[in-house]
Amino acid sequence: MRAIWKGAVSFGLVSIGVKLYSATEEKDIRFHQVHREDGGRIRYKRTCSVCGEEVTYDDIAKGYDIGGGEMVILTDEDFADLPLTSSRAIDVLEFVPAEQVDPILYNKAYFLEPEGAATKPYVLLRDALIDSERVAIVKVALRQREQLATLRVREGVLLLNTMLWPDEIRTPDFGFLDEDLKVRPPELAMASSLIDSMTGEFEPDVFTDDYRAALQEVIDAKVEGREVVQPEEVEEAPAAAVDLMAALKASVERARAARGEQPARAGGGAGEPTPISSARSAQKAAEKKAAKAPAKKTAAKKTAEKKAAEPAKKTAAKKTAAKKAEPAKKTAARKTAPRKSA
Repeated sequence: MRAIWKGAVSFGLVSIGVKLYSATEEKDIRFHQVHREDGGRIRYKRTCSVCGEEVTYDDIAKGYDIGGGEMVILTDEDFADLPLTSSRAIDVLEFVPAEQVDPILYNKAYFLEPEGAATKPYVLLRDALIDSERVAIVKVALRQREQLATLRVREGVLLLNTMLWPDEIRTPDFGFLDEDLKVRPPELAMASSLIDSMTGEFEPDVFTDDYRAALQEVIDAKVEGREVVQPEEVEEAPAAAVDLMAALKASVERARAARGEQPARAGGGAGEPTPISSARSAQKAAEKKAAKAPAKKTAAKKTAEKKAAEPAKKTAAKKTAAKKAEPAKKTAARKTAPRKSA
C-alpha cells in the first residue's frame, strides 16, 4: 500500500506521527469508451462554452453559480484564506460509546500506521480505546476539506472513518409514515419467528459478487477467443396470491428447510401446520377421496343389483316349489279315486 497522507494524531499533549492509507478498494471492472469501428479511445477536450477555445488546467478556476446566469469565480488565494484546521493534524475532540454513532454517518475508511518513534504512544492510544470501549471523535482536513471522523481499533490497527456532517443526511419524507397502520400480534410473532429461523453469524467471506465474476468470465472468453455458455435460467412459477400471514408461514418453513430442519407437524408439539404442509395434506386427501369415490359407486351398484335380483329369486323359488308339489298332488288324487267307486 502507498501512504496518501502524513500527519499526527493530537491526543491531549501527546502527538502521534502517522501515515494514512486507504482501507478499502473498489473491485468494479472498469471500461474505456472506445470507437466501435477501430477501438480507438474517445478523448474529451476542455472547451469554453463562451469563446469555444480549448482550456488548459492552469486556466481553470472554480465557479459558483448564484443563478440568473451569474457566476462567482474563486481562485486559489480565496481558498488559502479559509479557516481550515492544519492539514497535517488529526485533532481528538472527545471519546464516545461506539453505539452512539449512527452508521449512516460513516463515509470512507483509512488505516493509520505509526511513523518513526511514534509506535509507543500509538499502541497506548490503541489499547486505551479498546479498554474504554469507546471511539474518538476527531476533526481532520483531507483534500482541502475539513471533515468529522472517528478513530477506532480494527485488527490491532487504528482506523479513521470519515463522516458526513449531520446536515448532509436527508430526512425521509414518505406518506406511509403518517398512516395509522396496525400490525396484528400474530403477524408480528410470525415475523419474529421468521427472523429467528434466518438468524446466523455474519461471515462476509461467504458472499460473492456474482455479476462481477460473470462479467470477468465474458472478458476472459473474449481474450481467449471462445464462447461463453450461459446456464439456462429456470423460470419460477408465479406465486399464488396469498395473505401476509400465509406468506410468513411459508417463509418460515422454507428457511427451516434450507437449514435442514424437519418441518413442523400438526399435533406433534412442533407448531401449527404451515400453508405448504396444509396444501399437501389437502391434495393427498383429495386424491384419496377421488380413489374411494369409484369404489363406493361400484359397491352401491352391486347392492342395487342384489336388491333387484332378490324378488326374482323368491318368485323363481316359489315356482320351483309349486312345480315339485304337482306330482304329489296327482298321486294323492289317484289313491282317493278308487275308494269313492267302491
